Amino acid sequence: MPLGIDRSHFLSDKVRECERQLRNKDERIAGLETENGMLYLKLAQLRSELQSSREELSTVKHKYSEEKMFRSQVSSKAQKFKHEIDHLRKDLSTVQSVAAELPQQFEHHLLQASSLVQHHKTLHQSQSSSLTVLQNEMSQLQTALKDITDRHNKEKKRRQGLHNLLMELRGNIRVHCRLRPLMEFDCGTEDLATLGKPGSKSEVVAHCYDDENICVKTSKHNKVFEYERVFNPTEDQPVVFDEVQPMLTSLLDGYNVCIMAYGQTGSGKTHTMLGSHNNDDYNPCETMHPDEGVIPRATRELFRLIEEKPVGSHTIEVSVVEIYNNDIKDLLSKSSTTKHELVTGSDGLLNLPTITSKPVSTVYDVMSLVQRGLRTRSESATLVHDHSSRSHLIVTLTVTSVAPSFFTVSKTDNDNLQSVKKTGGRPQSQPNLWSGDQSTNQTAVIKTKLQLVDLAGSECVGMSGVKGAALREASHINKSLSALADVLGALAEHRTHIPYRNSRLTHFLQDSIGGDSKLLVLLCVSPAARYTSESLQCLGFGQRARQVQRGPAKRRLPTYDQNSPRPKSATAISSSKI
Repeated sequence: MPLGIDRSHFLSDKVRECERQLRNKDERIAGLETENGMLYLKLAQLRSELQSSREELSTVKHKYSEEKMFRSQVSSKAQKFKHEIDHLRKDLSTVQSVAAELPQQFEHHLLQASSLVQHHKTLHQSQSSSLTVLQNEMSQLQTALKDITDRHNKEKKRRQGLHNLLMELRGNIRVHCRLRPLMEFDCGTEDLATLGKPGSKSEVVAHCYDDENICVKTSKHNKVFEYERVFNPTEDQPVVFDEVQPMLTSLLDGYNVCIMAYGQTGSGKTHTMLGSHNNDDYNPCETMHPDEGVIPRATRELFRLIEEKPVGSHTIEVSVVEIYNNDIKDLLSKSSTTKHELVTGSDGLLNLPTITSKPVSTVYDVMSLVQRGLRTRSESATLVHDHSSRSHLIVTLTVTSVAPSFFTVSKTDNDNLQSVKKTGGRPQSQPNLWSGDQSTNQTAVIKTKLQLVDLAGSECVGMSGVKGAALREASHINKSLSALADVLGALAEHRTHIPYRNSRLTHFLQDSIGGDSKLLVLLCVSPAARYTSESLQCLGFGQRARQVQRGPAKRRLPTYDQNSPRPKSATAISSSKI
């Protein structure tokens, strides 16, 4: 371009054109951005629709697969039903064929049944007369059986009565046997699951054959022992006492009574005599406990009998002693070191003058004193029994009865009475022995004793596992029980010398064993096989005791109480009523 030409207007136009183009481009860019935003929105919408379509497609596919599976199941079930229908059609065809044959079979069986009924009808008519005869004979036999059963029961009671009378006349010792139930400690060292199972140590080998016989199974043969009464394991305390109760009437009739429990350790002697060890106090209360033993029940019965007598005619004193290591201990005395010796009284009977005797007036008084004595009684645990008694317990109830008016005699007459007692004849002086002497104010009384003895249990030292002092106790227990068996053997064989003094136990019970008392021995036996030898020894002891014939028990005659006034009147009786 030529020099000197002004080009500014060209540049300004060019700038304006560029600005215009720039504005157009900006507008275009803004439009494109707007369009791009719209496209992004459209894209997001399409993507959302795509996701929804995919989800619908997935749902449709899932429904399709379920429908396909359902159709497959329906098809298989339809096929199964088709097979079942085919089987049912075959069965139906079979049933239809059988049903078509039924009328003929029914007619055939009906003809057979008719002929059979006719045959039985004829047979029944022929035997009806015989059946009537048999029914009459059966009725007669049942009546005869009932009569024989009644007669048998009456004869059995009569035989028992005659047997008891014969025992009374002979002076035999009455022996009862009680078989206790099987207990957990009978297993010893064996597992409790073996309790009572054959071949185990706790197998039951002693069985009650009936109410008079007990059978013990040994390795060689069975041994049967007979006694006046045998109590099975299911018979409870009241049943045992029912057999003891009649002896208490004899106590108030003037006879001494002794009841002792004999058996091995753990056989139930203390349970029988006192009650369960679960009752720690042995129920020293007025109400009766179901587990009460012979001692509390005998006390209740004694007070019941006394209540029927005139008021003040009877008093009772109680003493509780134990024979421990061949020494006599007074369980009611505060002094445990006092020595007690047996002495012979003026009446020829043994007594212990140094023993504490407490007067009682209620059952509670008696049992409280017994409980007091039991607190100091010697007991210890052994492998056989947790509460093994280590001493012989003797509870004595002395009943002092004011003699009836016809027994109220003078002191002078009492000397004649003693001569009558010794010679068995009439007194040499005073033909009317019982006429009385008003010169001496004395009251004739009769003293009788009820001795309740809970013997310590015999035991095998090896089985009980005792050592030291307990071993010495066991030795004294076994020696005293052996001495008791020796005394019974001597009495049964009518030896001239009876070894009462070989033991304090036999010496203490000399009057009871020798015949001045009505004596009842309660044998307590364990049923388990591990105690077979001890059970046989106990039952053999009872057999020896039954063989003792001591003569009739002697009735206690009146003596004088120096401290009581004599009744004003006395009724005479002849000496033949002594």
